[in-house]
Amino acid sequence: QVQLVESGGGLVQAGVSLRLSCAASGRTLSTYGMGWFRQAPGKEREFVAAITSSGGRTSYADSVKGRFTISRDNAKNTVYLQMNSLKPEDTAVYYCAARLEGAYNYWGQGTQVTVSS
Repeated sequence: QVQLVESGGGLVQAGVSLRLSCAASGRTLSTYGMGWFRQAPGKEREFVAAITSSGGRTSYADSVKGRFTISRDNAKNTVYLQMNSLKPEDTAVYYCAARLEGAYNYWGQGTQVTVSS
């Protein structure tokens, strides 16, 4: 299995930027599609962004489109989520996930992002 560890979260003021990182071990991520998800207190997990194994295609939730950017560096076995213009509504635990096909099979432990107004 692949192990995923998120980092880069924190407590920030609205309008600032953060970059989350997802470092993988156990497997090379070059063949995995990757995604970022988030879960706010009392709410269900929601999709944030995804990127294909090659990095050639990305997709985003409407709520973050234009503000967030997912990217990957397969040489470093790391996936990133650049978050700009953060809003209080972005407050959540952010998880990265990996898949070879179908559903996401591997998940990180999550990193907390808290955006104050």
